[in-house]
Amino acid sequence: MIKKNKVRAGMPVEVDIEKKFYGRKHIKRKGEKPSFSMQCSFDADSDFVVLFGCSGSGKTTALRCIAGLEKPDAGTIKINDTLCFDGRKKINLPPQKRKIGYMFQENALFPHMNVRQNIEFGLKGMHPAEKLERVSAMLDLVGIEKFEFAYPEELSGGQKQKVALARALAPDPEILLLDEPFSSLDTVVRLKLRKELRVIQKRLGIPVVFITHDPVEAFTMADRIAIFDNGRVQQLGSPEDVFYHPKTRYVAELVGFSNLFDDAVVEGHGEECTFLWSLGTEITAPYIRRMAGDKVSWGIKPENVEIIDSGNIHASREEDRKNLFDGVIRNVINKGSSRVMSMKLKDSGAFLNVEVTNHIFDSLKIGKGDECMVRVRTSDMIVF
Repeated sequence: MIKKNKVRAGMPVEVDIEKKFYGRKHIKRKGEKPSFSMQCSFDADSDFVVLFGCSGSGKTTALRCIAGLEKPDAGTIKINDTLCFDGRKKINLPPQKRKIGYMFQENALFPHMNVRQNIEFGLKGMHPAEKLERVSAMLDLVGIEKFEFAYPEELSGGQKQKVALARALAPDPEILLLDEPFSSLDTVVRLKLRKELRVIQKRLGIPVVFITHDPVEAFTMADRIAIFDNGRVQQLGSPEDVFYHPKTRYVAELVGFSNLFDDAVVEGHGEECTFLWSLGTEITAPYIRRMAGDKVSWGIKPENVEIIDSGNIHASREEDRKNLFDGVIRNVINKGSSRVMSMKLKDSGAFLNVEVTNHIFDSLKIGKGDECMVRVRTSDMIVF
């Protein structure tokens, strides 16, 4: 029988740590500057938290510090209100006392042990009858009962990862840490395991911290996302908040804002908007708390740029005539279900990417070298 974990009130995970790496052996020499410096601060107050960012951004180091496999130089780590690490108080609980389950990028199964033996490996000090019951429950949980006596070499990649997951869950951890567990699997298997993992997590009621550098995986699985870059958390929030309201240029690029402009200057404010001077014209943007004269950046996704009929623009309402740009299409890329046009703007010479469905593109009857007009809607813009 599988019981739901009872997570205490408060944050399942609270992390505020610093760690520096030096040279090949990570040992500091006199006067040497660190090769990598991490100053990581985030908390996980939801069921499924994803650490997302490019390779080398510090995600795995943070996860290993939570697990106790790496020791931070300073800071604190709490798991369900238990202080696992405190640099000032000299507290550093070993991994086995942190009540965590850890699933590595590679499944790391023991080749000389069958599935049942691999899952049973972490169940130290448990009565044989209890071990038997627990392993059987894990086999049932991840759906590999018929493979209990098979050896790793007889399993597919997805089946091996299920065994690794069952082994991580067998000791009944308070939190599950997953380091890119599906990265080596093909797309179909990954999609299937993503869904199954969420079902298992909901069934157990266990908090999960999950690492990935796959944006689709990150934004479809997470309740909360921490965006990592260069050892720091750039943004922490819900997938919707991060996807639609990135706070930095780095985060904006990660979530698809390929149209980013850093030349904007604040001219003033309206009731619910801010007026910018950018790309050689005035732009009405979402309201931002900045003073007139401040330099800011703004962006918009290619799919949110609207191609309009220039012949009918003068008949439009006054508010629909704002944020208009004339330009020439310099390139067209076929993405399968849509086309992306690179448009050179007349007033500034800057390039703006525009993405439309194939149906709309065909109906417009435009192509490379043609002039067109586009509108950037205020509601679809970001400013930072």
